[in-house]
Amino acid sequence: MKFLKYLLLTLFLLFSFQIVSGQNISSLNDAEIFTVRGNIRESDTRNPIENADIQVNGGSYTKSSLDGTFRIQVKKGDQIVISHDDFETVYYTIKDNDDITVEVQSVGVNGYVQKIKTNENTFRSSIDSAIFYKKISAEKSIQFITESISKSTSVKENAQAFEVLGDVNMYWKQYDLATTNYRISLKNESNIDVKLKLAKAYFLNKNYQKSLEIYNDLEDKTLNNWQQIEKQEGLGDVFLEQNKIKLATQSFKQGLKIAETNNIKPKITDLNSKLGDSYSESGNKTEAESYFTNSINLASKENKAKALEQKIKIADFQNTNRAFDKEIQLRKEIIKDIDAIEKDSVITNESPLTKQKQNYKIGNAYFLKNNLDEAIPYLEESIEEADKKEDLIVKKDATKKLADVFVASGNFEKAKEAFNAYTEAVDQLYIKKEQEISQAARISKSIAEKQNRILSLENDRQLTLSQMQLSDEKNKRQQLIIYSLIGGLFLLVVLAYLMYKYIKQQKLANNLLALKSLRSQMNPHFIFNALNSVNSFIATNDERTANKYLSDFSKLMRAVLENSEEDFIPLQKEIQLIELYTKLEHFRFKDKFNYKISVEETIDIEAYKIPPMLLQPYIENAVWHGLRYKEDKGILDIKICKKQKDQIEITIADNGIGRKKSKALKTENQKKHNSKGLGNIKKRVTILNEMYKDKVDINIEDNQLNAQDVGTKVIVTLKKD
Repeated sequence: MKFLKYLLLTLFLLFSFQIVSGQNISSLNDAEIFTVRGNIRESDTRNPIENADIQVNGGSYTKSSLDGTFRIQVKKGDQIVISHDDFETVYYTIKDNDDITVEVQSVGVNGYVQKIKTNENTFRSSIDSAIFYKKISAEKSIQFITESISKSTSVKENAQAFEVLGDVNMYWKQYDLATTNYRISLKNESNIDVKLKLAKAYFLNKNYQKSLEIYNDLEDKTLNNWQQIEKQEGLGDVFLEQNKIKLATQSFKQGLKIAETNNIKPKITDLNSKLGDSYSESGNKTEAESYFTNSINLASKENKAKALEQKIKIADFQNTNRAFDKEIQLRKEIIKDIDAIEKDSVITNESPLTKQKQNYKIGNAYFLKNNLDEAIPYLEESIEEADKKEDLIVKKDATKKLADVFVASGNFEKAKEAFNAYTEAVDQLYIKKEQEISQAARISKSIAEKQNRILSLENDRQLTLSQMQLSDEKNKRQQLIIYSLIGGLFLLVVLAYLMYKYIKQQKLANNLLALKSLRSQMNPHFIFNALNSVNSFIATNDERTANKYLSDFSKLMRAVLENSEEDFIPLQKEIQLIELYTKLEHFRFKDKFNYKISVEETIDIEAYKIPPMLLQPYIENAVWHGLRYKEDKGILDIKICKKQKDQIEITIADNGIGRKKSKALKTENQKKHNSKGLGNIKKRVTILNEMYKDKVDINIEDNQLNAQDVGTKVIVTLKKD
């Protein structure tokens, strides 16, 4: 029978732990971080002021949004600094979690004077009351939230009410209700802070997959520094719970890096502690102890309570690793520290910072060391402290452990007394837990009923909005006419755009036709000149030379015809073509000129494209109208060099008789053909530049060498695609 009672007690303890542990009310929470909301506006026009900088002395930072609102993580005593180009900087010390409004009055074109006040309205006062009672009475808090929803005048206020309701559910560990309320809040208004809370609620409700989905959906570029840290910390918590130690460690480290970069001290402490947990789980004792030590050092600079919590974590870590001497020494220091903070704070039994718990754990450590005489006084001290504080759980555990110590030491009389005290403590605890479970069930039922009432109010609100939408149907007829006119205008714009596109396509088609026509004119011109050269060899009875020339000429013709349908060909092909052509011309006029073709080594010729047969006419002009009439042997220099990034310069320079003298020597027929050939090139370049955005540029100038040999220089500038 007693065994059954103990079994039921254990089940009751597991069932009630979550609800009871949520009621840990202590002044140690003075350093708790919370979200304060604010609004910045112009007092006369009520116009919001956006892009104001809001910064906390601890490191959090944000900007006011388009509607002048902002949210920022703070704790009591923090000073927030609100600055903007249009008004003097505002300094405000946080006293509580009331929302604040900064009102500025115009004193000029762009100047303002500011005043700051707490935001007061019927909705806000109900929400503030709900927040005040959140940790004291869930029923009262939810009652005020119900009132706030009935007073809500906007979707935004509705979102705030359900967010606070989610916060209340989170505190009282009703995680399923918390997820519901955060989701309703997000339906009313999307908010990153609420998304982070929703992800955490799913995590605490052990829905790890959903929690991960929400965290991963949050893009870092949309988050401020604090939110990025919370995201990484949340991911680490989920991974650690799933035993994905490596991923958890990576997330905690990433969060720690952001916190250290932006000097966000509370999060630096927390993340060092969580990295200690992570390394402890992986069995890396050295790294775990290092991070735990960091967390203690950092927490001691914030407040004593937080430093004590970190010390307890290290003590538990030492116990896990059976480093009992270190554990005992640390817990003795913790008891002294508890004496110091108990003067200014109220420590509840649910807190780990109680002397009865620490004495019990010291006694347990001595027992595990088999140092039984040392264990007894600490266990007795734990029982005495537990009696004073009415902490039946610790009393039960300590008396049971004391009985074990006496049995191990062979003192069976004392063991019997301790075991009787243990069974008495179990009976008392059984009765107490029955009462607490009954009370917890009543609270849970009350919260569920009030939640249903709130959802009913929300449904009524939605119904009212639907009725308002129906009444607006009459106005929609006028709106329909206006929208029809706007639609007609839009169609006209679309039609104009389509016409413009059609004209552009036609112009493109005309350009392509013109290019084809120009290319068809250039090829016969080139072929005619080349055949003349063959004819001259045959006329001089130089059959062998004519055959060789004709063989090279056929290769050139094949290359020309292959490229004749392309707007652009690789520069490498054009170089091969001009090398073959120049070779043929030099073959005919070898006593008139020498030539050189050079390409700068740094140029990637495969990366550039050029219109086919662009360079050949200029080389032909240089030979036929410049170098051919020169009395001594001339030079044709073709260079390809880099002008600047993604741009090269092709220079065709000769030291012939020059353009002026060449023009005087030409017959009327030669002038006509030469003009037509160069004119075709200009037209091609103009059309191609129009189609491909100024890809090619050609400049012709005198290549002044001396008074007699003027020469000509053609500079072709080519841009990379």
